[in-house]
Amino acid sequence: MSRDNFGSLVITAGVCGFLSFASLAISIGTEYWYIIEMNPRNMTDLEDMSLHSGLWRINEGNHRCSIIHLCVCVCVCVCVHPGMHSAVVVVLPLSLLLLLFGGTCGFVSSLARSPVLLTGTASYFFICSQLTLSGVSLYIVYSYKALAETEKLVGPEGLAYVHTSFGWSLGMAWLSYSLELLTAILLLIAARRAKLQHCSPTVA
Repeated sequence: MSRDNFGSLVITAGVCGFLSFASLAISIGTEYWYIIEMNPRNMTDLEDMSLHSGLWRINEGNHRCSIIHLCVCVCVCVCVHPGMHSAVVVVLPLSLLLLLFGGTCGFVSSLARSPVLLTGTASYFFICSQLTLSGVSLYIVYSYKALAETEKLVGPEGLAYVHTSFGWSLGMAWLSYSLELLTAILLLIAARRAKLQHCSPTVA
């Protein structure tokens, strides 16, 4: 039974690791990290007055933005705190690459049934999760600071009809972080099971 449990653990950990990689890849590659909507009282078509941005570029929709709208977008995505933005676009792709290498380590350690390798891989995924968390947290802090700087430029009245929110791309990054942690926990449990098997070889 313990062998079956070990197999289920490493398979589940592998699935979680793959999903964490896929979630982070989708997050980095999509453009719904930050959403800006203009809602003036004389406008009914919100789609034409909305922007969404990713880590790399801004999608302005089908129509020209107002001056205020464009100001908000530029401040949030480009002009304010460029050092923080540069850190985000380095940390998250780096985490993605590390996850790819971690998947290989997890596959080898599960085949070897080595408690030491499994524990090391679990620690590796934990480090990856902290890197992903750092990137996401930096982006959130950066966005709030950018919005605060924009309010200083245009005043509260200038943002009266502007609504900002985080999009589903950021949610995918949070999902990746959670799955990375879950992968690490499952690998730690698998390492303990492997250690028990080595200590008790007669267990069925």
